[in-house]
Amino acid sequence: MGRPARERRAELVELYRELHDDHGCPLAATRTNVVFGMGNADADLMFVGEAPGANEDLQGKPFVGHAGRLLDTLLGEIGLDRGDTFIANVLKCRPPGNRDPLPEEIAECEPYLMRQIALIEPIVICTLGNFATKLLSGSPIGITKVCGRPQTREIAGLDVTLYPLFHPAAALRSSAVEQQLRECFQRIPALLDDARRERGPEPAVVGGSDAEQLDLFG
Repeated sequence: MGRPARERRAELVELYRELHDDHGCPLAATRTNVVFGMGNADADLMFVGEAPGANEDLQGKPFVGHAGRLLDTLLGEIGLDRGDTFIANVLKCRPPGNRDPLPEEIAECEPYLMRQIALIEPIVICTLGNFATKLLSGSPIGITKVCGRPQTREIAGLDVTLYPLFHPAAALRSSAVEQQLRECFQRIPALLDDARRERGPEPAVVGGSDAEQLDLFG
């Protein structure tokens, strides 16, 4: 936690513009919008999903369909909302028919995700589903075996708590998965508290400029 939040936010805005103006993704021909992400650009808590769906592609924002409404509900149950987090996806463009991301598509978008993480500086990253979990953990182990098990990882040069979770879309298809996801969400406040204690006190801010809510796209 070294660079001022205002400086990091300015670079995040530049990254947003770069993605919208110059993103040469293999999916560029079929997408409607690039979905950069949204939320607090200085959030301690970040969620990373798989890829935009149809609603996200139309609106240019992540998690705005049924899965997003469940995500909002689960956040509300632990006293948080989107403004307390930053939400992004591995892919910034929707795969046709919501198919799984291809390796070359992940490779194209991974540097942008890593730059987002480096600029936001989260201390807890919740991965939603298989693709985000495997990419950020650097492990081939699937979400079923690691769901709800925090891991300490270095990601984008940051020491973070990685918290793999089932994707909300999977929870919509199974009440058992939804219950497990809900129970996992209940542990997030404690993970944040632990990570904040390990980080130590943040430096005092003169004038309060860096303490502003940095809400880019919410």
